[in-house]
Amino acid sequence: MSCEAETTTVLRDHGHRITPQRMLILSSLRHAAGHISASDILERVQRSYPYVDISTVYRTLSVLKDLHLVTETQMGGENATFEWLGPEPHHHLICRKCDQVTLLDHDHFTELASGILRETGFHPDIDHFAIFGLCAECREANQNESGPA
Repeated sequence: MSCEAETTTVLRDHGHRITPQRMLILSSLRHAAGHISASDILERVQRSYPYVDISTVYRTLSVLKDLHLVTETQMGGENATFEWLGPEPHHHLICRKCDQVTLLDHDHFTELASGILRETGFHPDIDHFAIFGLCAECREANQNESGPA
């Protein structure tokens, strides 16, 4: 079964219609190399279907987020970005100084999620995080600039 067929099955199973606009938005997301903004999605979709507007993109993204098919992440820029949530959750370490993005394995969050559930009864959605800080190189450069303590 193709990735688009799987997605349409999920949408139909949850009572959502399958429209050409929605399929173009889904395809743009699924085939993007990483994170993509809503305006980038709109631009890609309008190449094939110029009558789509940004509100259609945002409504579709909202549905996909509710179904846990897409994540929305603030990667430090002006606009939120969206990414197709693959079979394995993943996270990002983002350097505030050089903007380097490093993938972080989900294993770091499984114990956190279990602890929250165990202590509070709250089941957290820990699918996709962006954690900001300083990468090793920038941290070292800051220490060298500060001089000996």
